[in-house]
Amino acid sequence: MDETALSLGTIDVSYLSASAECSISRCKHSSEEWGECNSRPTLFRSATLKWKETLLSRKRPFVGRCCYVCTPQSRDNFFNASIPSLGLRNVIYINETHTRYRGWLARRLCYVLFVQERDVHKGMFAKNLTENVLNNSRVQKAIVDEASEPSVPGSFAQTDPKAINKVKKKARKILQEMVANVSPALIRLTGWVLLKLFNSFFWNIQIHRGQIEMVKAATEMNLPLIFLPVHKSHIDYLLLTFILFCHNIKAPYIAAGNNLNIPIFSTLIRKLGGFFIRRKLDQSPDGRKDFLYRALLYVHIEELLRQQQFLEIFLEGTRSRSGKTSGARAGLLSVVVDALLSNATPDVLIIPVGISYDRIIEGHYNSEQLGKPKKNESLWSIARGVFRMLRKNYGCVRVDFAQPFSLKEYVNSQSQKPVPAPLSLEQALLPAILPSRPNDTVHEGTEASLPNSRDITSEPFRRELISNLAEHILFTANKSCAVMSTHIVACLLLYRHRQGTDLSRLVEDFFSMKEEVLARDFDLGFSGNSDDVVMHAIHLLGNCVNITNTSRNNEFFITPSTTIPAVFELNFYSNGVLHVFIKEAVIACSLHAIQSRRYRNGTNGASPSLISQEHLVRKAASLCYLLSNEFTVSLPCQVIYQVCHESVERLIQYGILLVAEDDQEDVSPSLTEQQWDKKLPEPLSWRSDEEDEDSDFGEEQRDCYLKVSQSQEHQQYITFLQRLLGPLLEAYSSAVIFVHNFSGPVSESEYVQKLHRHLISRTEKNVAVYAESATYSHVKNAVKVFKEIGVFNQTKQRRDTILELSTTFLPQRNRQKLLEFIMSFMVL
Repeated sequence: MDETALSLGTIDVSYLSASAECSISRCKHSSEEWGECNSRPTLFRSATLKWKETLLSRKRPFVGRCCYVCTPQSRDNFFNASIPSLGLRNVIYINETHTRYRGWLARRLCYVLFVQERDVHKGMFAKNLTENVLNNSRVQKAIVDEASEPSVPGSFAQTDPKAINKVKKKARKILQEMVANVSPALIRLTGWVLLKLFNSFFWNIQIHRGQIEMVKAATEMNLPLIFLPVHKSHIDYLLLTFILFCHNIKAPYIAAGNNLNIPIFSTLIRKLGGFFIRRKLDQSPDGRKDFLYRALLYVHIEELLRQQQFLEIFLEGTRSRSGKTSGARAGLLSVVVDALLSNATPDVLIIPVGISYDRIIEGHYNSEQLGKPKKNESLWSIARGVFRMLRKNYGCVRVDFAQPFSLKEYVNSQSQKPVPAPLSLEQALLPAILPSRPNDTVHEGTEASLPNSRDITSEPFRRELISNLAEHILFTANKSCAVMSTHIVACLLLYRHRQGTDLSRLVEDFFSMKEEVLARDFDLGFSGNSDDVVMHAIHLLGNCVNITNTSRNNEFFITPSTTIPAVFELNFYSNGVLHVFIKEAVIACSLHAIQSRRYRNGTNGASPSLISQEHLVRKAASLCYLLSNEFTVSLPCQVIYQVCHESVERLIQYGILLVAEDDQEDVSPSLTEQQWDKKLPEPLSWRSDEEDEDSDFGEEQRDCYLKVSQSQEHQQYITFLQRLLGPLLEAYSSAVIFVHNFSGPVSESEYVQKLHRHLISRTEKNVAVYAESATYSHVKNAVKVFKEIGVFNQTKQRRDTILELSTTFLPQRNRQKLLEFIMSFMVL
């Protein structure tokens, strides 16, 4: 490991260099390493990069542009052609040049001087929040209603004044927890402390100067800004405030769960702009909805927006335990939308934020993925965490601010365009799973389940709008997340070199994969020579990676650890790159599903090597629906079939799929394929709203037939893509097998625990192909999908959900068809 330490020492300089030097260094290393790679073609270069070798000198992609369909005007705001070229900056690299002073003393006190010169003062923040909230008519009504509840409802004069005063005291007590009391002096002090701490356990925290310039331009609009970051670590709370503070941008008010409301720490959080809210707003302890708390929260957010304050909201609600973006919980976002619609503010600017870590300070979430209950936060656990952080290094951090967009423009665009209601999973998947069921074809009339009028006062439309907005934000934030070195190394070790590989081969594949990431317009959170970066990533992954010294050429041999916790941890970091290749992985698994079915049932006169592009796209769309709780392949304003079609076109461009033009007139789909296609939802519209009226894309197109390239490199690349989805498909198929022995009714929590124990048992007995298929997040998502497609009926009993098999899947043959449907995508 001494050689590793030496390699890691050399990379520190490139990480701390200026953005221009980093860019030059990256291009230099790229040209040098291509010469090294020519001796032995690697998987990614051979499969997809040959057609774009001329792009090696390209600039980094600029991520985070807002949607040109839903917010075309915002897309032109805050952006100009020079912004992408402004480059990266290491926020925690501070010296005398960042202050007004020069000289020896300025170099020694540069942190103090830098913090002192930041623009932060009391007048920037909200005033009289508690009194304004309590005096609001909505809160006053909620207080009267709560005071009147024990007695027979009557007029205002009949309400007991003592009961009203009691409820007012209760409301004031709630606001003491909810309202932040920002201290500019403490923000400065914390800024200095964080500069010290971050420099001790992070190598750098990179941001894009152009993105910060867009945020600064947005602050000049005198409108409230809503920052919506992905949530991966507890450090997220401080990271965003710290970056904005360093750039003289007002600190946002941060919505935090009341699990962090612990002595001393909670006071610090409130002084920095944090306010605590209940993690569950649905019911009060006595089982009734707490309308008083809801009114206080609504009016509190509305008052902050009215005073043009900035907010920071974590849409996922909790930290992601899987490394992927979790589903949105749009409760607070709905309050922001309602405040806009009630004219509390003329407009709101939305800013999705992507955050990527080489290694999170928590290290991993293995205990929770193994099914152990989450430990409550305490002052002692926080203190232990800080001391643990000071003894380790967690590599690099990258924060990306997406382009701000107008919430008012988004709402108006949604109310004007006739977008059909989204299909439920049951509507989308049951025709594919059970094609023989009568009356399960989705007709055109079933699309418009919402009222014809897209009136914002309509509750179904309001819910759809907020749900789509939340998905829009999370998709943009996730796409903005940079890919880190640990993500690529973990992915290669799990799904390319699971049996181990030489270090030199791992470096070659690492280099090729990072170029593939850039070619797909995703950014990287690292720079430098690939040898050094790979050793840096291996060092950070720690005990998850085994290093042995082989006698052959005295080279290191790298293997992933096979213990369950180690595989879970590698899977967490590997998921950081999954969103880059997810659409191609879906196509690769769909190819296998079609081919395996043909070999199993016979070709019925069709050429076994030819695949209908239309059939492939529909099969891919059904897989996207099945795994919709695991990832999102498209924005709500996009047609999922069109996204799958574009992914097929990309594989044709790579040369992995070949168009069989000479044979297409002589080939017809098999009878079973035609029946399957007719069962899928109609109509299939390829044309999106943003396309020109004269576009040929909108015209009816003849289906074409494809062949899979038989070259070794392309076959290896397809296998890699199929392995990416292997853990998900194995988890879902194992869950279906477990359903075969279902004896209900049973509570959902109990069933999830039993299913998770079953998957862990399979892994411990070495029955599972992918040990990471047994993670708790996969189990929860599988059960959720089964409820949504109608495998289970659910009934509410108090605070628990009771599951029992639906009549559709009560017959064993239908459960078997579900299993066959899922396993058709798996490569065994």
